[in-house]
Amino acid sequence: MSRLILLFAALFAVWMLPAEAARLPALDILTEDDPPLTFSQNGKPSGLVVEVVQEIQRRVGSRDPISVMPWARGYRLAQIQENTALFNTNRIGEREHLFKWVGPVTTTLGSFFVRSDSKLKLVSLDDARKLSQILVVRDWYLQLMLSAQGFSNLSAIATPNQMVSMLMHGRAEVIASENTTMPTQLRQLGYQPSDVHKAYTFVYTSGYIAFSLKTSDAVVKAWQHALDDMKRDGSFAAIYRRWLPGEPMPGMTANPDEKVK
Repeated sequence: MSRLILLFAALFAVWMLPAEAARLPALDILTEDDPPLTFSQNGKPSGLVVEVVQEIQRRVGSRDPISVMPWARGYRLAQIQENTALFNTNRIGEREHLFKWVGPVTTTLGSFFVRSDSKLKLVSLDDARKLSQILVVRDWYLQLMLSAQGFSNLSAIATPNQMVSMLMHGRAEVIASENTTMPTQLRQLGYQPSDVHKAYTFVYTSGYIAFSLKTSDAVVKAWQHALDDMKRDGSFAAIYRRWLPGEPMPGMTANPDEKVK
């Protein structure tokens, strides 16, 4: 009898999916080139969080395409358009009231990185404030957080790969980046993760899918429910471990008010 009940429940869920999808508005789904979390491969979006979003879409019945674009552009569009989603967006206090949030989908350590041959030593944020220049990707959460902490020595760069390239070519001594993306970016540019090291880790944050404030609460609720189901049934963990083996995974909830340490 229990098997029969489960079968009817599954059939009911499949039957309800088109009707639920028909009630949800079309979305502009935006992301950036930030491997291995999000990137474009052979003209198609790929990466850890892309796969998570695609599975959420499958579960809620969404067929809207995912567009890969520069972060600053997507970040701006997600704040002014209706029915827009942007990922992977780190949820920090400075952004809390700009979006509606679904997640968490990643956990991230924000650090200052230098080349492995650098003699620079950083033991505090005050040390970093005294540097002549720190590169950071424009409109990334790291730029927002450091600016809020009184950093006036930040130079905003358009893309992560451009920033890493400048570091490795000696055009900058320090960059602000992440444990989740730095190894892949180095390999893409022909380097090894051992070619850089962390000079100082200053923040732990969680990444989310950020929806514009003009997005229906029903959409946000449906996406969060689908993500929670992925975490319960193990499909989220399978995706995460395939892309970032050994890295910590986010749980069901996370504190949005992460603090710079």
